[in-house]
Amino acid sequence: MALDQSFVGRTCPPSRPYEVGREKIREFAEAIGDDNPAYRDAEAAKALGHPDVIAPPTFVFSVSYQEAESVVRDPKLGLDYARVVHRDQQFAYHRPVRAGDVLSVTSTIESIKSLAGNEVLDIRGEVQDAEGQPVVTVHTKLVARAVEADGTGEAAEGE
Repeated sequence: MALDQSFVGRTCPPSRPYEVGREKIREFAEAIGDDNPAYRDAEAAKALGHPDVIAPPTFVFSVSYQEAESVVRDPKLGLDYARVVHRDQQFAYHRPVRAGDVLSVTSTIESIKSLAGNEVLDIRGEVQDAEGQPVVTVHTKLVARAVEADGTGEAAEGE
């Protein structure tokens, strides 16, 4: 079933605020194996011109993806979320995310396309700080896999 094209251009209200903490940044940096001192040590970050520790570039994914997901959960869109795979993520930074930032995300469905029976959704998330200043624009691409002829979405044996 095709997704409802009237959702293109739909924007959700800003997310609830997310406060970025030093410990969350440190944990994220450890999880991805990045030992950049600017992610752990305020003095190292200040030596680079930042007011506090900064987050790795992909840190904001954890905030923005939840909001992108909430945009597509409206049952009227017609998306079977069990069939969704995350295809792509791109970040366009206005400035680094810093400890102490209070961020919110406003998500918009930019496009819905059919490709070989799959539905491809492009979602833009505008991440702002507490003053409403832009921090990063996040582009997320989700693919809802096509339903196979047997109705399961799985390839039949022998294919």
